[in-house]
Amino acid sequence: MHMSTTGIAVRSFPGASGTTEHYITVEAPAELSFADQLRTVERRYAEAQRALNLDPATAVFRRVFVSDVLNQIAAVQASPLTQDVPGSPVAVSLVQQQPLPGSKIALLAYHVDGAALVKRRLSRNHVLVEQNGLGHLWSTRLCAGSADPTVSAEAQTRGIFDELVGTLSGQGGTLRDHCVRTWIYVKDVDVFYHGMVKSRIAVFDRQGLTADTHYIASTGIEGACAHQYDVVSMDAYSVLGMAPEQMSFLNDFEYMCPTKDYNVTFERGTRIAYADRAHSFISGTASIDKLGQVVHPGDVIAQLGRALENVEAILKPGAAALADMTHLLVYVRDTADHPRVEAYLAERLPLVPTLIVRGAVCRPEWLIEVEGVAVSTNHAPGLPRF
Repeated sequence: MHMSTTGIAVRSFPGASGTTEHYITVEAPAELSFADQLRTVERRYAEAQRALNLDPATAVFRRVFVSDVLNQIAAVQASPLTQDVPGSPVAVSLVQQQPLPGSKIALLAYHVDGAALVKRRLSRNHVLVEQNGLGHLWSTRLCAGSADPTVSAEAQTRGIFDELVGTLSGQGGTLRDHCVRTWIYVKDVDVFYHGMVKSRIAVFDRQGLTADTHYIASTGIEGACAHQYDVVSMDAYSVLGMAPEQMSFLNDFEYMCPTKDYNVTFERGTRIAYADRAHSFISGTASIDKLGQVVHPGDVIAQLGRALENVEAILKPGAAALADMTHLLVYVRDTADHPRVEAYLAERLPLVPTLIVRGAVCRPEWLIEVEGVAVSTNHAPGLPRF
């Protein structure tokens, strides 16, 4: 199901089990002040929930995109967008990535309706959603909270992953077997990205994630948290209690080389299968070929076209397609490219909720990157229900 009105877009997946997932994007008019944009997003989000007949307690995850986190953090923290529903915690991500064409705030929200959810806040940064015998762990705003400007990207990355590993361990899980997806935000990505990559490789080696096992679907993109001296922050999603056969990894080496070929450690996509549906988590995907080279340098629209071709190729082994995407996050390096990018996506994927934000990709030659989640029908009665 798709719904779209001014500033609001929704994509829903009603499964055979009676559980419906809703992905909601909300944008605000760029000409308003930040305070008025914040109120507009709050109002539109409430309108979307009423239109879908959603109890606020069905909210599982929200990501709030802002343009100037250090100056906007106090107002956002006081907003219902970042607060728990009484008795029903919500995992909330907050990242500085300016929503385009020039807004100051936007929202991506995920709701699960029709299921018996038990939600527990394990800590400020971790919410566990228990459902049908599985534990969906949403970890958000993981960062060092550093007051020391000399702490390196390597040290911050190590500390962030250590916190995630410790939380998983406390719930009987491991990074290797249960972490499905990470979003890693790197301030000034052209400078600090390689330090993050180096540290992640070392963490993965210690946790048994190697080229001979598997990695984790991920986006590594420019972004910032609400601490002035943090250069790395992270969100993550893990599933506890799933059977090993529920997780598989999505690649098409005719389109893209293995990430290890250029010394990074992530999966192109990870598929989690359930009795009636499958979730395909697509990593940040750019205009890259099977040799690991940038395709169409200098041409943002040609790069976007190739990136979407790559996403199609990633989805195919999981029996999914672009039409199954619940939403698309699009990162552009140059904000001046927004009008053409928006027009292209409106024509190519008119039914997919899309948020376009400013976020430089890890190679300067890549002008654009896309990511998202596809939900597709699955028929596997022997697997757990979602």
